[in-house]
Amino acid sequence: MMIVSFLLIGWILSWFKFNRMFIQAFKELFNKEITISSYYFIFFCVGTIGDLILFIRGVYDIWLYQ
Repeated sequence: MMIVSFLLIGWILSWFKFNRMFIQAFKELFNKEITISSYYFIFFCVGTIGDLILFIRGVYDIWLYQ
């Protein structure tokens, strides 16, 4: 569920041009060009890591036994 949440957050932030700022900051910090797809992929990865942490903590155990 966190994957969807973080993708939604990334989409909402793009309304305020956060994606342009993020891409520019990434370029200046790491001297690498990234695209808007990379922007959403980063939000996807953060959501995936969050879901994995919740799964390891046992939050999703309820869903497995129903």
